[in-house]
Amino acid sequence: MGNLAFGRIITAMVTPFKANGDVDYKKAAFLAEHLLANGTDTILVCATTGEAPTLSEEEKLRLFDAVKEKIGSRIMICGTGTNSTKATVDFSLKAKEHGADALLIVTPYYNKPPQPFIYEHFRTVAEAVELPIIAYNIPGRTGTEIKPDTLAKIASLPNVVAVKESLPSIEPISALSVSLEGMGMDLVKGYEKFVSDRPMEIYSGDDSAILPTLAVGGVGVVSVSSHVAGNLMQEMIQAYFAGDAVKAKKLHLRLYPLFTGMFATTNPILPKAALRLMGIDVGGLRAPLGEASPEEIAKLKAVMEKAGIL
Repeated sequence: MGNLAFGRIITAMVTPFKANGDVDYKKAAFLAEHLLANGTDTILVCATTGEAPTLSEEEKLRLFDAVKEKIGSRIMICGTGTNSTKATVDFSLKAKEHGADALLIVTPYYNKPPQPFIYEHFRTVAEAVELPIIAYNIPGRTGTEIKPDTLAKIASLPNVVAVKESLPSIEPISALSVSLEGMGMDLVKGYEKFVSDRPMEIYSGDDSAILPTLAVGGVGVVSVSSHVAGNLMQEMIQAYFAGDAVKAKKLHLRLYPLFTGMFATTNPILPKAALRLMGIDVGGLRAPLGEASPEEIAKLKAVMEKAGIL
């Protein structure tokens, strides 16, 4: 494999809150540093897991500042996508001013643009903001899937170097991988360090689908479970690429109950509970989300213990 500057595990970091509901910027910086020391290669700030929909623009920019100041030369990806192309461009440019090294851009949600206009959305953002971009394909939240042929077209944009695939089936990921195999590296001129041997890398958007995604051409994961299992997940992925499929499968089966258990209710309710069980208090959640129930926490604790994390 090539350089892969994002690495194998990108953690979509939760946003810590104080008891009064304000963002805890100091704890966010601490958490980013902790994750990077425990299996995470790259930090993603202000994505779904970071409760981005409930954060103000000012809070997001302050988070970018706080995290970047703490992690220094390590890459910080910032979630800046919205369902408005202009708003996405404007906020992405502000994020760049506040330390963003790369961007996560989600499919425009709610307004459900047809495929040609999805491509135009990404083209407009990519041409306006000279940063590497990860496209985020999650139809379960946006209402629209970026089809494999559209993603292949998006891959021709030099700075759209990766896609986070959160899909109910592996088939579209396989189809995209086939298309990417025939595309030249000249398409990513200036952004070569983010890819290996094709112009767009595929990251699983679901922890439970890491191994299947790797098997059809993926390179890693944008993860939630890595908040508490980053080292084990890194060991699993490294085993796969070292050719040790038996070890990779064994670790996958060990972690699978955790992967599914973390999503027993809406993300990031249980990831925050899991961190508290690990002794890292990141505070509560902003409405309309709320705390996990005692029953949910008990089940989560059980799967964490079974995985050997607690």
